[in-house]
Amino acid sequence: MIYYIADCHFFHAALNDKMDMRGFSSVEEMNEYMVKKWNDKVTASDTVIVIGDLSLGKSRETEELLSSLKGKICLIRGNHDKYLDAADFDSSRFEWICDYREITDSQRKVVLCHYPIPFYNGQYRLKKSGEPKTYMLYGHVHETRDEVLMQQFIRQIQETPYTPIHGEHTAVIPCNMINCFCKRSDYEPLSLSEWINL
Repeated sequence: MIYYIADCHFFHAALNDKMDMRGFSSVEEMNEYMVKKWNDKVTASDTVIVIGDLSLGKSRETEELLSSLKGKICLIRGNHDKYLDAADFDSSRFEWICDYREITDSQRKVVLCHYPIPFYNGQYRLKKSGEPKTYMLYGHVHETRDEVLMQQFIRQIQETPYTPIHGEHTAVIPCNMINCFCKRSDYEPLSLSEWINL
């Protein structure tokens, strides 16, 4: 199974009483809770794609964190993943590290980037049933005013009519973007179908 999650921000104590208002009593409590939620869901054969900002810890702290997490781990680099640039950081725990990637998951295309891309590759592609063939998964904006604006923009896109090149009838522009912010899933990595349902 492939799971996705964004913006865990392990070791980022300020998010307990600022911005996210996560409400944990300490960064240690937050880290322990997120590790438990991850490991209760993920098995050794699963893959978890972190869509940026895994950790604000130093290289050794982040290596220890990675060794405690189950599954194969892939990373879309986020703006806070500074440990990656440390000369002493061992990145071998990651299956891959990219700024942007497109994968196939359960016969659906998934566009992955830490930053939301409202006009993503494959956006207009639909199955004959009208279901989307492509989803854009992102992070970065947490639940801030930027996410409020992003949701307004997504609705505006979805309400904009157009005539498909080979179509006879006017349609509206598909826009299937999902913010995989960890707090939305109670810090549990979710499958694509679970994120869609959420």
